[in-house]
Amino acid sequence: MALPPPAYIPKDPGQDRSPIRSQIILIETSPTISQAHEKPLPKTPNRLRTYVPRLPERLRAHLLSPIHTTLYTELELLLLSFFIGMQDATTYPDYHCFASNQTGNTIFLALSALHPGTVKTLFTPPNVSTALGLFLLGGWSTGQLGHRLPASPRTRAWVLATSALQTALVLAAAALQFRVLPTRSEEKEEVALTAGTGAGAGPALGVLALLAFASGSQVVLSRSLKVPEISTAMATAAWVDLIIDPQLFGRGENRPRNRRLWFLGTLLAGGFAGAGVYRYLGSSWSILISGIGKLIVTIMFLFNESEDKGLDDENV
Repeated sequence: MALPPPAYIPKDPGQDRSPIRSQIILIETSPTISQAHEKPLPKTPNRLRTYVPRLPERLRAHLLSPIHTTLYTELELLLLSFFIGMQDATTYPDYHCFASNQTGNTIFLALSALHPGTVKTLFTPPNVSTALGLFLLGGWSTGQLGHRLPASPRTRAWVLATSALQTALVLAAAALQFRVLPTRSEEKEEVALTAGTGAGAGPALGVLALLAFASGSQVVLSRSLKVPEISTAMATAAWVDLIIDPQLFGRGENRPRNRRLWFLGTLLAGGFAGAGVYRYLGSSWSILISGIGKLIVTIMFLFNESEDKGLDDENV
């Protein structure tokens, strides 16, 4: 854009206005660069501020988020399987029944009904009934309450609450076990054979009730985390599903097969570990170690990835 011609102003108003004879002062009609920078900038609307939730709000959102199934979740369930193996390796030698594996208890219950006088040395009917009944009660209560939650049963708060309850029950069983059975190996057998009917019947049934309820609740918890191959307790279905897998010997990625292999391996390793602790330290220590392990897994649930931040389960 062309600038207008400059105006000629004489130094003395009385002098001739001729541009030749007058002293000229050139006045630019456009602002200089410095003047342009000195002008105030136009007002702009205030920028939107990013809202950062406070710590209580972030914690609440974290606890109410569903847990996403990842390798970290599988590791937690494998650890629970290991500690369940330790428990069953302890409860059967002491009480002649299983706290978590209910296949054997179901058969024992049928045998006790038809051969009540010949099975006392093999298993104790009150112990079997207590373990089976409390296992079912623990699974039923955890599962039915989970169905009635306003959110998913995989909600972190629910998983933490049920896992913390299971841990407390196992630790209480360990404390009671120290009272029921002595640590001396020569006294264990005599007490174990009379645990269901003798003087130690009450505390013995209490140990089985606590462990069985916690085991039933734990199996339901593993189902809610969408890892059906790792039940954390029952091995029969895992063995069958493993051997009939059409890609059992395939070299490609086979997540269900790998999960079953790891589950069976950790359950067996837990059985060996429980048997070793039972032999050298006593059954009470085996249950105590199992409870401490469950406490560690409960804390680990705080750090699972949330479902809204993860990938689909099929990609895990």
